Amino acid sequence: MESLIKLGYLGLFLSSFLASTIIPISSEIVLSGLIYLGSNVWICIFVATAGNFLGGLTTYYLGYLGKWEWVEKYMKTPREKIEKFQTKIQKYGVYSAFFAWLPFVGDLIALGLGFMRINPIKVSVLMLVGRFVRFVVSGLAIAQIL
Repeated sequence: MESLIKLGYLGLFLSSFLASTIIPISSEIVLSGLIYLGSNVWICIFVATAGNFLGGLTTYYLGYLGKWEWVEKYMKTPREKIEKFQTKIQKYGVYSAFFAWLPFVGDLIALGLGFMRINPIKVSVLMLVGRFVRFVVSGLAIAQIL
């Protein structure tokens, strides 16, 4: 993480991008480090949002390219579990994209929305808004604490 902090805004962008894929990394550590070192809070918020949004879209489009049969075959996921997940995605639909920033389940939400071929424009807008709200709250809270 220290090397990402040394990269400044680029490191924040990279950590935010990677954090919104299946790579387990925390962008908040880099965000905190940059704010602590005196970087502009709002630039940090916008950079983190951009990286996290683009990473989320990458996950969405990977799902869009995928097929449910692959999940069943290669990930050894039972058909019943896949159908249960599909039902949840269909129940909450495009609005679940707002919550695609959540730890652990967010990547699955983005991937599932892609697999279900949910409207990419609506997913993008809701995903962007959700991630922006996330980084406004966390960025301002970190700035207040530090």
